[in-house]
Amino acid sequence: MTAADAAGSGQVVADALAASLERAVTALTGRTVAVLTGAGVSTDSGIPDYRGAGALPRNPMTFQQFIKDPDYRKRYWAGSHLGWRRFDGAKPNDGHRAIAALELTGRVNGVMTQNVDGLHLRAGSRRVVDLHGTMDRVRCLNCGQTFARADIAERITSGNPWLDEPSAVQLAPDGDVEVGNIDRFATPECTVCGGVLKPDIVFFGEFIPVEKFAEATALMQSADALLIAGSSLVVNSGIRLLDQAAKRKLPIVIVNRGVTRGDLRATVKVDGGTSEMLTELAERLR
Repeated sequence: MTAADAAGSGQVVADALAASLERAVTALTGRTVAVLTGAGVSTDSGIPDYRGAGALPRNPMTFQQFIKDPDYRKRYWAGSHLGWRRFDGAKPNDGHRAIAALELTGRVNGVMTQNVDGLHLRAGSRRVVDLHGTMDRVRCLNCGQTFARADIAERITSGNPWLDEPSAVQLAPDGDVEVGNIDRFATPECTVCGGVLKPDIVFFGEFIPVEKFAEATALMQSADALLIAGSSLVVNSGIRLLDQAAKRKLPIVIVNRGVTRGDLRATVKVDGGTSEMLTELAERLR
């Protein structure tokens, strides 16, 4: 391919992206929009997604493994602790801020997110439904007591002074890091009853809490359009919300790099980066 051919091909892609963005603006203008976000919204904050280009192969721990085997809990807490240091330091990006700005103007009625990073709240979004929980809380599975993640992190550091962060930590979307030798790791326990502690997130093999999905459904019922950003919709929680919008024949706009499970049902698919596309959408819709 010559340089001229490459330039021409690039222009065709740019024109197609601009046209899809224009259709998205038309579909959402004058409507109250519910927003569903996935890991792709947080990649520009330094948190990788599960399935994008360059994503690490993942073998996520299941809830059953975590509950039944103390060694699995050691592995999880050791890796999660190392990941938390970087995870907690992540900052909202332009995509998060664009969604918050749309909510402030009344164009968006709230955010339903599959992410556990808390970045929507830090960006200024007011109504956020954390479908899969949040990493900044820890819950005892025995007595129900909750703890701030920062406090648990201090206890882990104090109880495991040998656990130094590797020079090249490979972070996962859930804040986890692969750790090798965890035999010496002291797992944190509940200071109230001595029970098993677990970050307040939905593990593989767990169901989304009924009350959380009810909150998301309430957002959907008060909206007349759905904007999906940064999610491949592989996880069923996203598909169930897409189903609600489709049954009501609401406009559905998907902003995501690459194929998603909802593309064929979308009113408009914008195949682009969420930070750039959401910023442009926010400016146009306001």
